Amino acid sequence: MIFDDAILREIGIFQYGIVEAKDIVFANEVRRLCERNLCRNYGITWACPPAVGTVEERKAKCMEYDEGLVFSGKYDLEDSFDYEGMVNGLKEFKKVCDRLYALAKEKSFDFMLFSNEGCQRCDSCTYPDNPCRYPDKLFPSVESFGIMVPLLANSAKINYINGAGTVTYFGMLLYKKEA
Repeated sequence: MIFDDAILREIGIFQYGIVEAKDIVFANEVRRLCERNLCRNYGITWACPPAVGTVEERKAKCMEYDEGLVFSGKYDLEDSFDYEGMVNGLKEFKKVCDRLYALAKEKSFDFMLFSNEGCQRCDSCTYPDNPCRYPDKLFPSVESFGIMVPLLANSAKINYINGAGTVTYFGMLLYKKEA
């Protein structure tokens, strides 16, 4: 394991598991959901389609890595319509991703970090007119690569749904095994 359990818990990860990169399921159906713009990030951020490229291109990129640390953040809601709680949970999950990024950078290994639902680092994304302001901290959406998150969670042996009154966000850190 690249990180110890206590460190992962300390930075705010709720659950995690390891998957082999070759076992990640990619599907154009996921991309079609992106194209329907349900999360309102399609075509407005470097972290989402169409900016990230095709599912085939992204799958090839992912296959350059050996394993993935699939992780989640679980956040409590007042009720199932608590939109503000969902937004606050997503903001907190983005901080978890930043903390994981810092840990990975400290270890100086080759990795790619995914987050959830676009980037949201800047108030206004430069896409498509100018390059990303923070390309090293651009964590694409897991779904933007066409990755089936419910199957990914299942492969990692972590919960996709964590009960009523909660929202769960997912990320993944792909890396190469040490030689």
